[in-house]
Amino acid sequence: MQQPRLTGPGAGSDRYDVLTALSVAALGAGGHQQVLLLRLMALITARYNWAQDELSLGQKDMALMWSVDERTVKREIRRLLDAHLLILLRPGVKGRVAVYRLNLRKVAELTEAWWPRVGPDFEARMAGRYAPEGASEDRVVRLDFTPRDQPDLSSPWQRVLTRLREADPARAGAWFDPLVVLSETAPEISLQAPSRFALRYIETHLLSQMKIAMRQELGPGWRLTLTGRQ
Repeated sequence: MQQPRLTGPGAGSDRYDVLTALSVAALGAGGHQQVLLLRLMALITARYNWAQDELSLGQKDMALMWSVDERTVKREIRRLLDAHLLILLRPGVKGRVAVYRLNLRKVAELTEAWWPRVGPDFEARMAGRYAPEGASEDRVVRLDFTPRDQPDLSSPWQRVLTRLREADPARAGAWFDPLVVLSETAPEISLQAPSRFALRYIETHLLSQMKIAMRQELGPGWRLTLTGRQ
């Protein structure tokens, strides 16, 4: 599905919503992911051409804006491309400046967990604007009526997840709840993160917490495998 174009009447507030989503996600993520998202926000705010829906800026100018060297710029742009937050439209070769496009649907996917923290009106706007492909007003929505305080104790991951929620509900809601169980047959739990961005963050900042909760809940000998959705 073609991504929305934020032009025309009312586009200004739509763009502010994108920046709000990125800023709240950055503050929630912390660490290097916070810096990466803030650098992306600087590019969007200062140089994004919304009429053409593209960003064209040389690495030297990016380095000056970010107060870093060009080697850091190359590394950070590669991370933004790997996370699919930016789409490369034209590589920078033969003296030409590279051209990128902001992937608004990926921005929505990666920031969705933080929308409720801004407010219900913001969450409703973002959900309506970036509805999944194939969604419609009469689509069937599956609701989970299982109370959070009555987890499925037959599921090893649900037992571990319950412990993680009790320790830090906000963090669990942002990072652990979106994980999809691929398999959970003793002695291994295999989970899939919603994106490579989320996978890197969890591996860097949260993996030890997950392993401790698994050992406390299931005992020694269990292994945890994480992959990211492509």
